[in-house]
Amino acid sequence: MTSAIWREVGDHVFVRRYSTWGAEPFDQNVGVVLGSDGVVIIDTRASHRLADEVLADLRRLSRAPLAAVINTHHHWDHTFGNARFAPVPIWGHVRCAERVRDEGEAMRQRVAAQAPEYADELGEVVLTPPDRTFDESALLDLGNRQLELRYLGHGHTDNDIVISVPDAATLFVGDLLENNAPPGFGDAFPLAWAETAVKLLGYDAAAVVPGHGTVGDAALARRGADELRAMADLAQQVLGGLIGPEEVVSRAPYPEATARLAIERARLEISAPKMAR
Repeated sequence: MTSAIWREVGDHVFVRRYSTWGAEPFDQNVGVVLGSDGVVIIDTRASHRLADEVLADLRRLSRAPLAAVINTHHHWDHTFGNARFAPVPIWGHVRCAERVRDEGEAMRQRVAAQAPEYADELGEVVLTPPDRTFDESALLDLGNRQLELRYLGHGHTDNDIVISVPDAATLFVGDLLENNAPPGFGDAFPLAWAETAVKLLGYDAAAVVPGHGTVGDAALARRGADELRAMADLAQQVLGGLIGPEEVVSRAPYPEATARLAIERARLEISAPKMAR
């Protein structure tokens, strides 16, 4: 689904929901923060064509100049549109930049193999990693307001960041939280993710914007943290030989396929952390 409007979730903070090639699993949120010094875009979608759609929609929202782009993490559906915003500075975690640079082509080939009808569109993508990077935190000054960028720990990937807009009580959490769908564990660190998600509860946010799905509030953060902790506890029990995988599946807060993948990733996280990264 593509929303017909930008939804204002905080003072001069907007979210618009887009689908990637009509695929509901990629129902994705793109954020916009307006400041006196310009506009910040949060995540750029999965191709140049889809990024151009964002730019066209943005012009209907504001004519202010682009001040910056922020990538919440390195995955293709959040970064492959980056080149269309150049030469605007692109912010992200240092490992986000590394992974786009080092693994971007592999991501492109993998997605093209899964969706060959979009291979040409993916082939147009110029891989463009963030050029403004940080390890733990950064401040982005928009003149009359500041955005706080922070890395809280491993989670959905090893480079997820959150973006807080304190004066608007809004928190963008990328894929650290999902709404209307289970979280993605393909590159995840399930045990660390549970600890990272708890840190989200320390933010005073009236609007919590997930990478995919409906915008929520503090209740979304609490529910997401509770489910991730439950999954991590179950994974630790099965890896410790206390319960069997089938019992995990029956007790997990997620569908069977998601729970099994979470266990696999937790096993890798414990036994071969360098491989997990």
